[in-house]
Amino acid sequence: MNTQVISNYSRLKPSLLFIPFFILISIVFFLYTQQALNPNAYIHIQKSTFLYINAQLAHYPGLLDNLTQFGNALIGMSFLSIFIYYAPAIWESLISGSLISLIVASSLKKIFTIPRPAAALEHHSFNIIGQHLSGHNSLPSGHSITIFTTLTVLMFALMPRKIHRRYVWIFLITGAGLLVAFTRVGIGAHYPLDVLTGSTVGFACGLTGILLNRKYNIWAWVGSKKFYPFFIFLLIICGVVMMDKILEQQLLVYYLALAAQVFTVFKLTNVYFKK
Repeated sequence: MNTQVISNYSRLKPSLLFIPFFILISIVFFLYTQQALNPNAYIHIQKSTFLYINAQLAHYPGLLDNLTQFGNALIGMSFLSIFIYYAPAIWESLISGSLISLIVASSLKKIFTIPRPAAALEHHSFNIIGQHLSGHNSLPSGHSITIFTTLTVLMFALMPRKIHRRYVWIFLITGAGLLVAFTRVGIGAHYPLDVLTGSTVGFACGLTGILLNRKYNIWAWVGSKKFYPFFIFLLIICGVVMMDKILEQQLLVYYLALAAQVFTVFKLTNVYFKK
């Protein structure tokens, strides 16, 4: 599998970065035409859309609460942890992409300082599921960036060879990513453009992570068997954190993530001590 992943990554062209660049420029142009390049106008032009999406999605609070957790890096990476063994090239790019996304997300939030819905709108006018996030760091959605950084790395890693299957694969991954990303609107944490911007930035971060790792091969040690104890220890720590989350809130996604961690620890341990 790792050989196929490396082959898929080798075919990627830097020109693909024009896609997120064009989308982001289009968003800025749209805001400009709507005279919404300031926080108040930005919130105003999408208030009705936010309220509609929030009202529709809020009918499924349990599903939203589970799906939105995939924007937490600990959850997403738990499900992908088994690739440390089967396809370390995925993790090599994922580490690079995640570090880039962390820097970009924190920087953009400090630049734009857009009030979150709970800080700008009346609480009784929309649904809030989970934490009441009321800071001035709404744009872009950090969860959306994380989701699309991870899915972009995974999408290109497992890209089918046949053209028609590629389109289906891209459609499914993108659709799944947007579905999860828009749970942030459903739980009342972000506006629609926060999510679209975050998703686009996440795609760019994931792609950049692949291209950088392909050129410099910074994390080549990830696939080395001698480093398995490090990952085993790290996964055990993550498992403890996950059990703490389960004690606070018994979400199905937490149990599944913990199961993925346990399975990977078992696999890596077995391989490491196998003669």
